[in-house]
Amino acid sequence: MSDKNAFYLRLQQQVSALIEGESDAIANMANISALLNLELEGINWVGFYILRGDTLVLGPFQGKPACIRIPVGRGVCGTAAAENATQLVADVHQFAGHIACDAASNSEVVIPVRHQGRVVAVLDIDSPLFSRFDANDAAGLEGIVAMLERGWSSIA
Repeated sequence: MSDKNAFYLRLQQQVSALIEGESDAIANMANISALLNLELEGINWVGFYILRGDTLVLGPFQGKPACIRIPVGRGVCGTAAAENATQLVADVHQFAGHIACDAASNSEVVIPVRHQGRVVAVLDIDSPLFSRFDANDAAGLEGIVAMLERGWSSIA
């Protein structure tokens, strides 16, 4: 097992302890973003955008103030929501339609959060480092998102 896999297994155990028995999605997203901010190195923003109609709206996060609304299909977050697929971007400046909420960000990973098969939110993590995230990061973060999905409650 690689060090990165062991790291994400440990993070998943921490997430499990944080969200066990809690059905409030906002509270769980807040704790998950805080934990990821503490544990992930080389990042400058981590948080959630919640799908409201055809727009992603800023949810719980850690980092500098961020874009409040992102249309589905625009930028990395909007593409993840539109395609219902993880987006792993080594250089955001090469991503057509990238929305620069923080000019210091150079790479990004976005994981869709699903409820009953439909995207309800996305987990967005930015880094000032190019190529900060790899397939192991994506898989580990998808595991964390899956834990959130299992305990998802509707958001009014």
